[in-house]
Amino acid sequence: MDLPLPSASEGPLPAYRALVAAGDLAADPAQARAAEVLQDLWRRTRGYDPHPEEPEGGGFFSRFLRRKPVAPEEAPAGTPMGLYLVGEVGRGKSMLMDLFFATAEVPRKQRIHFHDFMQNRVHARVHAWRARHGGDSDPIPPLADAISADAALLCFDEFGVHDIADAMILGRLFQALFARGTVVVATSNTAPDDLFKGKPGRDAFLPFIALIKRRLDVLVLDAARDYRRDRIRALPTWHVPADARAEAALDTAFEELTGEPHGKPTRLTLLGRALDVPQASRGVARFDFETLCGRALGPADYLAVATHFHTLVLDGVPRLGPENFDRARRFITLVDALYEHRVKLIASAAAAPDALYEHGENAAMFERTASRLNEMASERYRELPHLT
Repeated sequence: MDLPLPSASEGPLPAYRALVAAGDLAADPAQARAAEVLQDLWRRTRGYDPHPEEPEGGGFFSRFLRRKPVAPEEAPAGTPMGLYLVGEVGRGKSMLMDLFFATAEVPRKQRIHFHDFMQNRVHARVHAWRARHGGDSDPIPPLADAISADAALLCFDEFGVHDIADAMILGRLFQALFARGTVVVATSNTAPDDLFKGKPGRDAFLPFIALIKRRLDVLVLDAARDYRRDRIRALPTWHVPADARAEAALDTAFEELTGEPHGKPTRLTLLGRALDVPQASRGVARFDFETLCGRALGPADYLAVATHFHTLVLDGVPRLGPENFDRARRFITLVDALYEHRVKLIASAAAAPDALYEHGENAAMFERTASRLNEMASERYRELPHLT
């Protein structure tokens, strides 16, 4: 999100007030209170740098070889408390964290989507470590060394835990990061006590929740207005036909929802395999129909999409029938997963939902899917919160 800011030396609160005064943001008491809390954190982190010793060579593995033992305390004396900013979708959490990050006077800082962090900074490095050193070696200390050497301040957007692979590693990793003086600021749609709720193995995850609550102040952003929902409500959701004009409309929708013209490729890990997402940003994923429904994907893949993203932008839904029933069956499964998790769908298609699968065997089966697609375009559905 590219926002015009006053001098970074003033902090996020003056930046927020300047945007309101300029008419770029609507005044919101809950956002203003959160900006005040972030301003206090900005003061406490100003110039913060625990100065980790950088091993010669600088790489992930060389950091392990030169690593000094770390005391078991959760954080060195004087380490500022972090912040966990929680609230429903569309309340302005990411915007506020962006203001904080842009103005933070911390020499080493990083802002990253939490899923991207887990996939590309954590799991990929753990896999590389074990491939080199064997499965019995412990990758957490060198991983924490590498991450804390890159950033004394980590800002995570859309913090959430959806699979057991993440849950198993987070507790030890974050304890090691806190022990190295790393300050964490996170936005989330889920309160700490509700993370990984109802999932197998959650009991082993509870110490991590307790750690988060000890090291991060929890602030609930209860803004009355859902700004993201306002944006979604204003966007047409089903574009016919799937031509260049429709593609341009989907480009516009993606940028309107994310603040970026294009997302970055990301990878979802599920049960030991991966699902590549061509574009993802700020909880929005973009696929073309063939990538998502033209190959052998199943319910677990579509469930992963539905739980990780609040909005799906889907290009090029074709007419469906007996001749491409495999694709139709996968599309039915996809829509069911999206519907059950209240994911918002913006798509281009060859026809309106009721006309996508009109004739032939199994046409009656598609009637429920068409009905769901029509409901998903309604204002009532678009006001429902995303279920992770």
